[in-house]
Parts: sequence; C-alpha cells; structure tokens
Amino acid sequence: MSQFTEAALHFQNVDYSIDDVPILKGITGSFPKGKITTLVGPSGSGKTTLLKLCNGLISPTSGTIFIHNKPISTYNPVELRRHVGIALQSAPMVKGSVFQNLALPLELQGRQLEEQDALQLLDDVGLDSTFLHRKTDDLSGGQRQKVSIARTLINRSEILLLDEITSALDRNSLHDIEQLIVTMNRQYGTTIIWITHNLEQAISIGDFTWVLMGGKVMETGDSELLNSPMNPLVKQFVQGDYR
Repeated sequence: MSQFTEAALHFQNVDYSIDDVPILKGITGSFPKGKITTLVGPSGSGKTTLLKLCNGLISPTSGTIFIHNKPISTYNPVELRRHVGIALQSAPMVKGSVFQNLALPLELQGRQLEEQDALQLLDDVGLDSTFLHRKTDDLSGGQRQKVSIARTLINRSEILLLDEITSALDRNSLHDIEQLIVTMNRQYGTTIIWITHNLEQAISIGDFTWVLMGGKVMETGDSELLNSPMNPLVKQFVQGDYR
C-alpha cells in the first residue's frame, strides 16, 4: 500500500482550509490501484472533503495530489472526469428518462450515446432494457443508485469515488449495490474509494481502510484494522465511545 508506483491516487502533505479554518491537515497516503479503499470516521472528520479533492471539485490549500504519478493540476477538467468518476448518496438526476440521464456525460463532451451502448450499461448494473425509457421520478432508491453508477461508467473511469451511496437503501438494495461495486472492481480493475458509515461494510467490502478523525488520517491498513485498531481514539470510535 505504501508503494507510490502502485498508487492510483496519492496525497502528499495535503492541507485544505476554508476561511483559514483547517478541514484537512497534512494528509499523506496512497490509494492502491485496482483495490477498494474505504474511508471511515466521525461526522465532520473531512471524508467528503477528501473525496472532492480526488476529482478536482475543490483544490488543496497546500500539498500535492497525484493521479497515476501525475499532479492532478496537470489534468484538464474533461480529462480528469474521464479518469475519476463519482457517485453520491443523493444520486442526482436530471428530469426525464433513464436514457437521457445516461447520455448526459457524453452530451457535455459534444458526443451522443447510442441506445445499444445504453442498454449494455444498464445490463452492467443489473437493470433490464425496460428501464431505458422509464422516468427517473419513478425509480426506487436502489434503482436510482444503479443508474447513477451506470452513468459514471460512460467514461470507463479508472477510479470511482463513492460517497455514502448505500446509507439510505433497504437491505436488498444495499446488497445489490455492494455486489455491483465488487463486480466492477474485479471485472474492470476499477480503483474504488468509498466513504461509508457502516463499519461492517467497510470490513467486508474494503481491501484497505483509512480512518479520518479531526481532519487527520489516524490509521490506515488492511480493512481488518477496524477489528483491532492500534490508535486509542480509533478504538474509541469503532467501539462507539468516541465523543
């Protein structure tokens, strides 16, 4: 995990502040290529901020972020979005059909999505052809998440960022999304960085885990670390005693 040459994404002494208030402090570490890394920690620890830094939605106050050993600042926005996709808990959709939502990333690049390609995307996420022209307002939470993930697959992003994408789902939908992400990781070698509040999920799905607390990385390693953390504060957190 420490091998920089094997990192899909690497943070080097990254700070991020808003109005001189530090949000992230001295973040250094690598996200291994082709692996699933889960991000856990208390609310307000900086997890979503870190995720936004990963695809250039915001820029660090200081320090450097590398994607495949190249500084993130050297990528233009379109190129960066092709390398790094993101799916959010809210699974935002534009008004209209599933097809219109799937086509949106290519339309922003001046390209068109072929219907056959759209059907393949739906198949990739476990939705059949009847969903293609269904209105997004008629989709369940789990179905919306699948469409959201299918939309990120348009560019076949090498890195996929996930922000609490299963936290509002029922048990069956949660399991479907977990299996989808694992399949994507294994079938396409997609590097996954996944924020989750579900520690059992972090252990069962993640290859590696970062624990953020107070804007700092407190502990990293195999996801099993959550069963026996070394850091006293992390131990309090996983036991539910952290205040």
